[in-house]
Amino acid sequence: MQVYVDGIGILGPGFAGWPASRAVLAGEAPWPGGETEEPSAAILPPNERRRSSALVRWAMHVAEEAIRHADHDPRALATVFASSGGETGVLDQICRSLASPERVLSPTLFHHSVHNAAAGYWGIATGAQHSSTSLSCYDSSFGSGLLEAAAYAEVEQAPVLLVAYDLPPPPSLFPARPLTAGFAVALVLCDRPSRRNLARLKFHLEDVLRDAPDTLADPGIEALRGGNPAARALPLLTAIARRRSSGVRLDYFEEQCLSIEVSPCPP
Repeated sequence: MQVYVDGIGILGPGFAGWPASRAVLAGEAPWPGGETEEPSAAILPPNERRRSSALVRWAMHVAEEAIRHADHDPRALATVFASSGGETGVLDQICRSLASPERVLSPTLFHHSVHNAAAGYWGIATGAQHSSTSLSCYDSSFGSGLLEAAAYAEVEQAPVLLVAYDLPPPPSLFPARPLTAGFAVALVLCDRPSRRNLARLKFHLEDVLRDAPDTLADPGIEALRGGNPAARALPLLTAIARRRSSGVRLDYFEEQCLSIEVSPCPP
């Protein structure tokens, strides 16, 4: 299976947009680390932005960057949204409300609790009416979302937007799910070569016992990769940033890894 990357959006500690992040991942600039800038999510109408959760704003921020980078009409794209845990902050608030004597549940909280909340906000923001998939596969969520999006692009012969995102849970849930930092990434994938292409990806499934998933040389970036399921995208983004043919292995499921041949496309 083969697809092309047309656009990238990225947000996380030391990763504020693809241009600056590309230089870091290519080894042309040091990784600054530090705090993550607040996502703008400017694509959302003001009222929806005020109502939205932090997780939705992260997803909208990188999705908008990827669409702008790829120069695609968002209304023409199908979407795949992938998050390992979804709205854990909203879940915590709902559980606290139900455990209180009043047991009053905010309709807004309930509205945000569903796993396809980000997909819904994207539809509101863009008017997109193509198919949308929201999935959760624990630590394999990015690899699963990437494979889902690539399969759609190839089978339907149409472009697709993949958005993967996860934030650390609130303190009450952190011991059970200790994500170290927030991270979000978006890729616009298509089935055919064009002037927009950044890289070509070819996919294979392999035995994880033979080839372990890739790690990263920088200890800070590697800690981010291992500490957030959405950040499992970093080895793939590194290969794209370096603009040379290489192989990448990503987490998939227990007995498999996702092997990707990455080839740069002419600028």
